[in-house]
Amino acid sequence: MTASRLLLLSLLCTLFVYQCHGACAEVDSDTEAVAGKGFKLGCISCKRRSEVKGYATVEWFFRPRGEADFVQIYTYSDDGPIIENDQFMDRVDWNGSKRSNDIQDASIYLLNVTFNDSGTYRCHFNRILFFDNYEYNTVISKVVHLTVVAKATRGTASIVSEVMMYVSIIGLQVWLLIEMIYCYRKISAAGEEALREAANAEYLAIASESKDNCAGVQVGE
Repeated sequence: MTASRLLLLSLLCTLFVYQCHGACAEVDSDTEAVAGKGFKLGCISCKRRSEVKGYATVEWFFRPRGEADFVQIYTYSDDGPIIENDQFMDRVDWNGSKRSNDIQDASIYLLNVTFNDSGTYRCHFNRILFFDNYEYNTVISKVVHLTVVAKATRGTASIVSEVMMYVSIIGLQVWLLIEMIYCYRKISAAGEEALREAANAEYLAIASESKDNCAGVQVGE
């Protein structure tokens, strides 16, 4: 029984570590692009409960500076990416979650950025969460205000965003390390307990055998 509990604890710790490697952190997108270069439009929406299975499609919209309405420019689903607007034709690459329909990173990459790309971008997550007895539909929106410049200037927001990203990554790694140490100690303690129980059982067996031998000698006399 003790060996079974030890094996179960090991499997649970392994599963926990595996899930931690898929940890998600929401980081704001950069907002300044350089004309003629590429630019990543970031859009991340993490699930509150990572163990819940989900499915999501993504839509990107763009409103040029000075305009009132948004136009759809990009769609990503399990059918693949679709560029919806001629202005962005052959200039948008998917840069988000790969090999999964449970999309949490919907970032895209703009190629050969032009000044006409300045404006407001909005990405929509159309997400379905699968629970035991029902499905929950939700829509999450993220907004990026993009400015295109002739020469790169690194702003405070970009620096703070990058620092927060590294802080989040380091924090998750530290948390993972602490949990691994905790699991190791639990496994070690369970192993020591199993050894003590085995030693006690062996001692009792030897004592019982000695007692039986003594009784047999007395009967013989």
